[in-house]
Amino acid sequence: MHKDNNTTRRKVLFVVPSKVHLLDINGPAHIFYEAKEYGADVDLHFVTPTIENKVTSSAGLIFSDLIHFSEFQLTDRDFIFVPGIYFSLLQNSHFIKNCTPFFEWLSIQNNKRVHICSVCTGTFLLAESGILERRSCTTHWKRLETFKKRYPKIDVKDNRLFVIDDNVYTSAGISSGIDLALYILEEKFGSKIAVDVAKEAVIYFRRGEFDPQLSIYLQYRNHLEERIHNAQEFIIQNIHRSFNISDIAEEVHMSSRNLTRLFKKTTGITIHLYTEKLRVEKALNLLSEKNKIELIADECGFKSVSQLRVVLNKYRKHLPDF
Repeated sequence: MHKDNNTTRRKVLFVVPSKVHLLDINGPAHIFYEAKEYGADVDLHFVTPTIENKVTSSAGLIFSDLIHFSEFQLTDRDFIFVPGIYFSLLQNSHFIKNCTPFFEWLSIQNNKRVHICSVCTGTFLLAESGILERRSCTTHWKRLETFKKRYPKIDVKDNRLFVIDDNVYTSAGISSGIDLALYILEEKFGSKIAVDVAKEAVIYFRRGEFDPQLSIYLQYRNHLEERIHNAQEFIIQNIHRSFNISDIAEEVHMSSRNLTRLFKKTTGITIHLYTEKLRVEKALNLLSEKNKIELIADECGFKSVSQLRVVLNKYRKHLPDF
């Protein structure tokens, strides 16, 4: 049985299944590594959910000398991270069967109120263990519908970075696994260490539980219309100033009427709404960094602080005081 010399330190177990996605595990692991460097009372361990102590990741990198999960006695102070894996493996009945002892162990840890966290499709493994039944969770946006059909008794949340339901934390993907790790640091060790670690890892803006999975900068770009991509780039680069549709149309060599029609057809939203969403996201980022409201209004292309307040209140019910 694995025992620490210092029993007061929190154990953080990173489960390493076959075909694990590297950043799903390395992202949160690095955050906790940096936290330990800054004095957090944590010890990191990498464990196998099966009898294999040598595992090949989805990218081909090999993990070896992994510790079997059963070697650990955990308490409600400890954490388990279950990362995403190659999706076809989650549909492999042989793999799922081989994980049965791990699932049973995970259920026991849940009853002991150990903090259990998943990244990306790792949520599927938590669901297979039974610990998510009648709970809320999230997973990668591409797998939401599959998850809903496979586990109808689980309340899966759309477009959420991470969801916390009691002692179980589920996150949507690679970057949100890092966001979740930073959130846990802030929750358990205080804001200062979370800020220090975020700066050390060059992550200056930490997203919260209710932020969407996809940034507005990534949304509405899944198309092949070059003129609309150019229009979107113009809007992003000029978001700090006032401009109109004619300015965009001139930039992309189209008439205002044709641009308006093609933009809506290609992206599904209007130029006005797209621009407003960009301004709101930038404003919320600047708010999170404690910038002055007057500066934020100016940097985001709003005519006044009053206009900024009105627009923000359309998008967020729970805004920070400003």
